[in-house]
Amino acid sequence: MSTVLSTASAQTNSALARELFDKYENFKMSPVTSRRFSQAEMIKWLDPLRDQKVFVMTPVGRSAEGRTISMLKLGTGKTTVLLWSQMHGDESTATMALLDMLKFFSQEPGHLVTRSILDKLNLLIIPMLNPDGAERFQRRTAQSIDMNRDALALRTPEARILKETRDTYRPQFGFNLHDQDPRYSVGETRNVSTIALLAPAFDETRSDNSVRLPAKKVAASLAAVLQEFIPNNVSKYDDAFEQRAFGDNIQKWGTSTVLIESGGWPGDREKMFVRKLNCVALLTTLYGIAADRCEHADVKVYEQLPFNTKYLYDIILRNAQLKANDTVPSTTVDIGINIDEEFNPKTRQAKQVAKVVDIGDLRTFGAFQDVDVRGAVVVGAEVKLDQQIPMERVNSLLRKK
Repeated sequence: MSTVLSTASAQTNSALARELFDKYENFKMSPVTSRRFSQAEMIKWLDPLRDQKVFVMTPVGRSAEGRTISMLKLGTGKTTVLLWSQMHGDESTATMALLDMLKFFSQEPGHLVTRSILDKLNLLIIPMLNPDGAERFQRRTAQSIDMNRDALALRTPEARILKETRDTYRPQFGFNLHDQDPRYSVGETRNVSTIALLAPAFDETRSDNSVRLPAKKVAASLAAVLQEFIPNNVSKYDDAFEQRAFGDNIQKWGTSTVLIESGGWPGDREKMFVRKLNCVALLTTLYGIAADRCEHADVKVYEQLPFNTKYLYDIILRNAQLKANDTVPSTTVDIGINIDEEFNPKTRQAKQVAKVVDIGDLRTFGAFQDVDVRGAVVVGAEVKLDQQIPMERVNSLLRKK
């Protein structure tokens, strides 16, 4: 065993994760400053690393609109790991983290994590599986299909690419990388679910076998790393079997697969902190697989995670005085508001859009901004369910706290 690997054996996953977390700003892919980017921009960021031979880029097919979808290959180990991101075009957090991870390998070739991973693993990375969707920053493909419900019908070229890649290389482990609703919460708490994990079921009974159990151990390893930094913000994604989904089927086809869903974090609409968490967790867990640590992980760490719930809004205005119309008296209400984005693919700009999603007693809900606006008067003409409300008006109400 090399000196580097011997040193790695003596260092705990916790210490490694802390080290990576602390030095992240030194190795992250710094040109990436927004979660909205095109395939062309991603390739521009990858080109210097390809020139340094950090990886070999191999075309694996074309999207519906003809964009080349490539796989990055690196490492010389016997254990094959497939990671794929952005099968939904507007879910780019993990894509950014994968770029950071590749930059780490480039910048830290002698680091014990780099050496261990590249000596022991054969990494296959598809960083952007749905480039047509990414161009529009939309979930679905250019053919309006959710490719994560196309694992059996295989009507989209993107789905066929993922299936063929899985069948050709038969990886032992798979990482299915997504973004979830940033307003999911953890169990019965009002804590935001910043990361949700899942070892998908391969049948209706959600039973375990020799494929799913290792996936649970990998998920437990991921959870343990994440809880170092966000102990109250890690949850479990719904584990009901979905017969059309890729994660469930790749598990069924024999690859131990873990779903990572990146959610929200206060003040982090561009997902830069969540991206950092992804990068650190992936690097540490891949090292754990390389060093045979994941097989000794305590499955209970994963199984005891609370499931995702939905007890969060972006904003709650507490104790507002609502005058619904001229025929009823005003009453005290809480107003739940969510802020979404309208993306313009021509300008690559996004505009924030506020919408009223609930009115009444919202004491069981939390929010990223939870503000008592006692005394503020609102009228029914501007505050109606499912109605947009100008951001200027929202901001003026927030200032009344």
